Formats: sequence, C-alpha cells, structure tokens
Amino acid sequence: MSRFGKAQRPEPLTMAVRPILRLGDPRLREVAAPVTDFDTCALHELVRDLLETMQAADGAGLAAVQIGVPQRVVIFGVDYNPRYPDADPVPFTVLVNPEITALDDERVSGWEGCLSVPGMRGLVPRHARIRYRGRDQFGRPIDRTVDGFHARVVQHECDHLDGILYPQRIEDMRSFGFTEELVASGTLPWAEQFETPPEEGPAAQRG
Repeated sequence: MSRFGKAQRPEPLTMAVRPILRLGDPRLREVAAPVTDFDTCALHELVRDLLETMQAADGAGLAAVQIGVPQRVVIFGVDYNPRYPDADPVPFTVLVNPEITALDDERVSGWEGCLSVPGMRGLVPRHARIRYRGRDQFGRPIDRTVDGFHARVVQHECDHLDGILYPQRIEDMRSFGFTEELVASGTLPWAEQFETPPEEGPAAQRG
C-alpha cells in the first residue's frame, strides 16, 4: 500500500470516544514509540479515535498516549470560537514522529490546561518560535515554522510523547492550581479562564 495515500482508501471505521488518562496514571509517564508504518488501518483508526475524543472533550489537542496508546502521534487544531476570543486559529493537524527545534532563546509564559489534568491551570514558559517536522498519517512530510499559540500547542502536545505533563514545566508553583481557586485569588484573571490554553486555554505573558 502506498505510504502517501494514493492507494484505495480502506472502508471507514467507526470512531470511538476513548477514556482520557488522568494525572497519576503511570502510562502518561511512558516515552512513546515511533510509528514505523504509515497509511495503515490501525493508524487511521487511531487518528479517528483521537479526533472523536478531542472533539467530545472540547480540546485543542490530544496525544495518543493520553488514550493509552504509546505511539508518537498527536493531533491539534483550533478554529475561531467565541468561547476562546484570544486564541489564534491553528490548522487541524495530524503529526506523527514529531521533531521540534527552538528558533531562538525567547520564551513566553502562558496559562495552560490539560485534558489529563482536568479543572486545573498553570503558568508555563514555552519557546516563542519553533520549527516542527514530522509526517501525517499517510506518511506525507510536514515542516512548519510557527509562533504564538500554535507553537505553544505543539510543544504541549509533543511533551506528552516523552512522558511530560505541563505541571513539570511550571517554574513558580504559586501559579498552579484549580481554575476556580486561581480566579478567586486573582492569580488567574477572570477573562483568561475562558481563553484556550492547550487542551483547555492561552493567555500568554512575555517572560
């Protein structure tokens, strides 16, 4: 079968909403294995399940390890949504075997959430501009240079593939907690709880 999607497509498979693993599950700490075969029924089914699960949870991205599949596959994408007025659109992307290169030393701190850490937010520093490379599910190459929210989403999702969750990136743990408590204390501005950090909301601050 062609690695680049020219062969006849397999019959559609039923998508399924998978349970999302939560912080404390040891499977989230595993380093995912590279994908070696592209354009397979198994890979297409995984992507469909990721998409269905992400949409059901109103997420901006999801990694395969979050649904218990230890493979280097992530999906992400954000269209304009009035619930997330400050989130720049990010094209829907299936990214397999990603590689990330920081383009300079500048980092930006922004509020993040995660479907695997529900109800919580943290202020996380990320590289401001990155280049990421990989392939889609058909084996077609992806090579993009991005900044802003797009860069943050990619870094957040790809961390999952190395067993890293965003709380491990937080430098000041006073900027981590349950969303309601952070808002009530004034640590997280009220408006920012409605914005979109990766998987839950972005409100970036230069740092």
